[in-house]
Amino acid sequence: MAAASSTTIGAGTWSPTSSPAKESDAEKLRFMEDMTADVDAVQERVLAEILRRNAGSEHLVKCGLAGATDRATFRAKVPIVAYEDLQPYIQRIADGDRSPVLTGPGHTVSEFFTSSGTSSGGERKLIPVVEDEFGRLQQMSVVRTAVMSQHVPGHDKGKGLYFLFVKPGTTTPGGLPARTAQTSIFKSHGFASTTRHSYTSPMAAILCENASQSMYAHMVCGLCQRHDVLRVGAAFASGLLRAIRFLQQHWEQVAADVEAGALDGRVTDQAVREAVAGILRPDPELARFIRAECSKGVWAGIIRRMWPNAKYLETIVTGSMAQYVPNLAYYGSGLPMASTAYVSSECFFGLNLRPMCDPSEVSYTIMPNMAYFEFLPVEAADATMTTTSRQQQQLVNLAGVEVGREYEVVVTTYAGLSRYRVGDVLRVTGFHNAAPQFRFVRRGGVVLSVDVDKTDEAELQRAVERASSALLRRHGAAVLDYTARTCTESVPGHYVVYWELTTTTTTLANGEAAAVEEETLDRCCLEMENALSTVYRQCRVADGSIGPLEVRVVRPGTFEELMDHAVSRGASAGQYKVPRCVTDHPAIVELLDSHVVSSHLSPALPHWAPAR
Repeated sequence: MAAASSTTIGAGTWSPTSSPAKESDAEKLRFMEDMTADVDAVQERVLAEILRRNAGSEHLVKCGLAGATDRATFRAKVPIVAYEDLQPYIQRIADGDRSPVLTGPGHTVSEFFTSSGTSSGGERKLIPVVEDEFGRLQQMSVVRTAVMSQHVPGHDKGKGLYFLFVKPGTTTPGGLPARTAQTSIFKSHGFASTTRHSYTSPMAAILCENASQSMYAHMVCGLCQRHDVLRVGAAFASGLLRAIRFLQQHWEQVAADVEAGALDGRVTDQAVREAVAGILRPDPELARFIRAECSKGVWAGIIRRMWPNAKYLETIVTGSMAQYVPNLAYYGSGLPMASTAYVSSECFFGLNLRPMCDPSEVSYTIMPNMAYFEFLPVEAADATMTTTSRQQQQLVNLAGVEVGREYEVVVTTYAGLSRYRVGDVLRVTGFHNAAPQFRFVRRGGVVLSVDVDKTDEAELQRAVERASSALLRRHGAAVLDYTARTCTESVPGHYVVYWELTTTTTTLANGEAAAVEEETLDRCCLEMENALSTVYRQCRVADGSIGPLEVRVVRPGTFEELMDHAVSRGASAGQYKVPRCVTDHPAIVELLDSHVVSSHLSPALPHWAPAR
């Protein structure tokens, strides 16, 4: 999960701009420089502190640490674990056990962050949180702001239009809050006090649990203060695109409300209505502007046109969010896209020290004071025959990673997760001082597989992008969103990829899909197959163990319905990410199949030749 201004991930090191930083910013940047100067020493201190405070926990006692705080004993005694290994402990805490289960006396679990609904096969995890974690997060937040000030002077002088959302939390049987990290942060007193004058949206709009009403309030308030907006953002790139789609669908009503100076009846949340009333005034001139711009049906550069002083977009455009970069570039007309931090429900990982870099070059510098980090080489993490003890021997400390190699990250946190496999796969791209910089590659375990083939999220994304850029764009079309599954109902089994198409030239205001010839879509299937791994293509060509790849085009709005389905089952609208593999989700498959408007199969075998 990527939290608030964060989840998730180029090479290169950060260097200050010619503009001098304010003294307060300079102090924050010096702190960052100190932390990254000798990461091994910082990590050693962090591990000792974590083990000392949690020494009396049942989990560490069972591991046989006996109060030891050194690395050698830790590595020898504490095993690598997955969520399922710690779930019995976590459940006891959730049920009300206040004994030192995972954390030591005096550092009890204060709440749980719930993971993204698309992690762990769709099951939401409960991630323990301790009270002082928020202090560490705040510390990194101010450093992040200082880094941004180095690259975008004055970015904090105006306001930010951020499409931020909460979801209803729950209370565990033992009385502890269980909610998304974003919800917890947004509901904190610190967030409200620091953002009151820097966001266009009132807190009531952010805290409204009805996502549609919240979005409407965000949009109205952002337009009313359009000249004050210096930055536009959302947690994920997909969320920012949903906001643009919302404007495409509702601009007429928005303009009517701006002209009248009052919200119509669609917003029923009384707190939101009262808060927006403090911002919304009758403004016929602004209403005419909204109608003039939106009625054109040309949405290229709409963000710049609506918010002319915006300096950048702040959202995550790495990992699976990278597919949305072309659409954001289209709507943003060249506005830089800043992925500022890499955060998960488990802990804060790092900062992007070059926030204005191209999205394809984003790397995160791991901050060694936030947790104890270890790294499992991908070849060991993916090897099904590798034993846990063998994997433990191959774990590498933060200071020991190598540029160019890929690792699965393993964390030990203040909240009692010890040698916990997060599941993220990262590639080392360089160093800032002694601190490694990582690019987010993929979530581990997200694959399509029919035979011996294993297609991961990154490979699937590259295949979709290749087909879209090579064949669809010449027809004025692009893939708006996609997901996939394996189909074994026929023999041999094959990949099914669901596409929702959009135009690259004008809006689809009337709900029509981009028109693409059947032959072109058939060729897209083959183009995707040629972009997949040699193992896949060998299975197709030589072994005949995989059937032709199939693209099923779904009607416009399908992926919005997919999100609504997930939200209705407990996912967070603000943190929702389209699952890239839905093989094990029959309800989602049923929804997708009911919306198919055309199906297409690869018309030929992909290219494959035996290795020489």
